[in-house]
Amino acid sequence: MSLSRRGLLAAGGAVGALAATAAGAGPATAAPARNNGNRRVRTGFDRLAADGYALLKGEKVGIVTNPTGITSDVRHIVDVMHPDERVDLVAVFGPEHGFRGTAQAGGSEGRYDDPATGLPVYDTYLKSGQPLADVFTASGVDTVVFDIQDAGARFYTYIWTLYDCMEAAALAGKRFVVLDRPNPVTGRAALGPVLDPAFGTFVGRREIAQAHGMTVTELALLFNARFLAERPVDLRIVKMSGWKRSDFFDTTGLPWVPPSPNMPTPDTALVYSGTCLFEGTNLSEGRGTTRPFELLGAEGIDHRWAAAVNALDLPGVAFREAYFAPTFSKFQGRTVGGVQLHVLDREVFDPVRTGIALLVTAKRTWSGFEWRADNWIDKLTGNTRVRTMIDAGADTDEVVGAWARDLAAFRAVRKRYLQYR
Repeated sequence: MSLSRRGLLAAGGAVGALAATAAGAGPATAAPARNNGNRRVRTGFDRLAADGYALLKGEKVGIVTNPTGITSDVRHIVDVMHPDERVDLVAVFGPEHGFRGTAQAGGSEGRYDDPATGLPVYDTYLKSGQPLADVFTASGVDTVVFDIQDAGARFYTYIWTLYDCMEAAALAGKRFVVLDRPNPVTGRAALGPVLDPAFGTFVGRREIAQAHGMTVTELALLFNARFLAERPVDLRIVKMSGWKRSDFFDTTGLPWVPPSPNMPTPDTALVYSGTCLFEGTNLSEGRGTTRPFELLGAEGIDHRWAAAVNALDLPGVAFREAYFAPTFSKFQGRTVGGVQLHVLDREVFDPVRTGIALLVTAKRTWSGFEWRADNWIDKLTGNTRVRTMIDAGADTDEVVGAWARDLAAFRAVRKRYLQYR
């Protein structure tokens, strides 16, 4: 019996996982885990590989992924799939920041051949509709697979890469498979304003809540049924096993890879759906520091901001007066004053309400507060209401109360597509 190089390379990967399953070890990952005794969640890819890629049999496959597409022993899934003769992987599609993650916010890696595998890598960033469909057609794939770790916020662009790729795959007549990974901040609840479609951009294409409380397979089901209903894609999903809606990322036993350069830890994701709103202001949102989205500030801010927001006694969080000098982005190389968020009880912490409270108190305590001139805040919140209410002097509870009806309606829709308890 002869064995090709592809077969030899594969033997240590997903084949081993299938053998473990056959031996009665239960659901297995694409490769044996190392030093991860607490692991209990199997991702969509883990389950796909353990089934011998049966869902992809006979198909030319392209995958939309980035550095977060990893196995439990932190090998990239493209490096695992490429040598495996049971799957015909012919192309990779990179999102914002790129397939290998070398680009900063607002950038991508362009078209190139991956040095590790020789596979062609196509750029999806800022492509949608027919132009993106043309990319899928040119790649020669039959099935497009999506596997990227999300952060749980509407303005995190990977879920709109998912949406755009689903739409384009339908236009190109391609099948679409979504492999699930955890929502790192749990899937317990949807929070925040729901986007008005008049404000649709790549940081929010359609009408979902600011913190959606869903996984990518759940979002894919919602997108296909609600927003792509006139031309739905031929959709398949591969769920996780072992994940519960109450799980934070650090309880899953899965390794964390920063899904983008300024999302270094699960702690970042915990606050991101609220503090990313500071991208719409003249304050630093902490880019260029080791704690992006946890550190916020500007020149001229002092202890009064931390005192004002602490006085609100927000659940599960405290604020430390902080000074820092970003190494890039706003205030590069200059010392600024502000706050650092410390989440003390993540079970009761509400990141979106906290983000609004920080905006309200920043405007009241610092005379230099300004919205970005392009009203980017409206794109992030999905409407003009947050900005205009804060400008009119509304307090935190008034602003939060203004989206209650829209949020209740979204929560009712969301329930229909949830896949986990």
